[in-house]
Amino acid sequence: MTFMTPRDDREQTQAGGAPNFDLASLYAERESERFALHAQHLNEMWVRVLKTIGYDVGFVRGAGQYLYDRKGARYLDLLSGWGVFAIGRNHPALREALMSVLGAELPNLVQLDVSVPAALLAERLLSFAPYMEKVFFANSGAEAVEAAIKFARAATGRAGILHCAHSFHGLTYGALSLNGDEIFKKGFGPLLPDTREIPFDDLAALEEALRHRDVAAFFVEPIQGKGVNMPAQDYLAQAAALCRKYGTLFVADEIQTGLGRTGKFFAVEHYGVEPDLLLVAKALSGGHVPVGAVLTRKWIFDKMFDRMDRAVVHGSTFGKNDLAMAAGLATLEVMASEKLVENSAARGERLLACFRAMAERYELVADVRGKGLMIGIEFGEPRSLKLKAAWNLLETVNSGLFCQLISIPLFEQHKVLTQVAGHGNHTIKLLPPLTIDDFDCDWIERSFDKVIAEAHHAPGAVWSLGKTLAGHALKAKLG
Repeated sequence: MTFMTPRDDREQTQAGGAPNFDLASLYAERESERFALHAQHLNEMWVRVLKTIGYDVGFVRGAGQYLYDRKGARYLDLLSGWGVFAIGRNHPALREALMSVLGAELPNLVQLDVSVPAALLAERLLSFAPYMEKVFFANSGAEAVEAAIKFARAATGRAGILHCAHSFHGLTYGALSLNGDEIFKKGFGPLLPDTREIPFDDLAALEEALRHRDVAAFFVEPIQGKGVNMPAQDYLAQAAALCRKYGTLFVADEIQTGLGRTGKFFAVEHYGVEPDLLLVAKALSGGHVPVGAVLTRKWIFDKMFDRMDRAVVHGSTFGKNDLAMAAGLATLEVMASEKLVENSAARGERLLACFRAMAERYELVADVRGKGLMIGIEFGEPRSLKLKAAWNLLETVNSGLFCQLISIPLFEQHKVLTQVAGHGNHTIKLLPPLTIDDFDCDWIERSFDKVIAEAHHAPGAVWSLGKTLAGHALKAKLG
């Protein structure tokens, strides 16, 4: 009798003509049905939104900082999947890293073993935060937040969790409980108990909340994603000092701001802060395989995993999978070899200077803020009577609607993809890939200048669009 090894069995099966799955061909075949399929099987309301605002062009390819629609038109992506594509879309080094993992037949997720790729990625991440000693891997930013809540409560023996108004830490239940925007929480209560909200950038409010010594952790984004809200230069350092004074852990949520987004590897570096827990995700994935991570101090980690019988008291089935770890390692290598953190700082400085000059010229531009390639352009009520009347009409129907009068023409006329920085927000946020160059900066500056200039002519095409959007918004409210 001849015994066949697993490899022989697999090779025979493949040689026997098992059909190959070709997603590219299937994509091309069904691409024209994308909206019908989503409306039928997925989120129909999102399909309606895209059609209403004219974003139904059908993207078919992504490369670097660019997207291409079914007609071959090229778009500059200033959204980058909410900051996921820091190294650009479909980077060849990332693709090769993932293919190498699949080709190597590694013993992935044995579970009753330890992962070499996970250890290597942890080692690499900790080199950027030498005050940290341990890493916990998860599948997303929200999962990293959930893990950090558990670490904080286990380490301190306290229940209280603080977060800031206008914060965003994710949409799973623990993370949602730390959300500073009611639209995300409405209808989903009751949420996690012992969570409290305080104003952002308010040290007095923080100390008042901490002084009872019942708070396990203070979760804060160094720069808030919803609105690109900036702290005072000494706020984070003073907040960390207050947390130490009252025995509370300082948790920096760098899920969006981390990995070079703000012109430093971590945004806390701008403020001279060394947090107790530091959360990363988004860009670490390279855009292909979701991954999240909690970086923390050893004493905190050891409070969670304090005995052999508690070695698996918290975990994530796919958290240390080889593809995710390889994506993280490849992403960090690309960022170093292409000097993307430095590029973020340089291009960001140029764009911020340009937008601040626009704020001097255009009365609708109320503020420009940000660091690196995390930039917010806030629009506000104009002074001139014609513009003020048009502005107030939109605001009466739906607060924040004016930003669509900027983002939609940017998309339709200038092939620039961007979006509002939050619900009811008057700020357009830029989160481009960190790979953008001077050509792209020219494109951004020229497009924004043209659209903002046109918005200062009332009545005009932009404000006609506003009336149309206001009509849609009113129908949505009524029905």
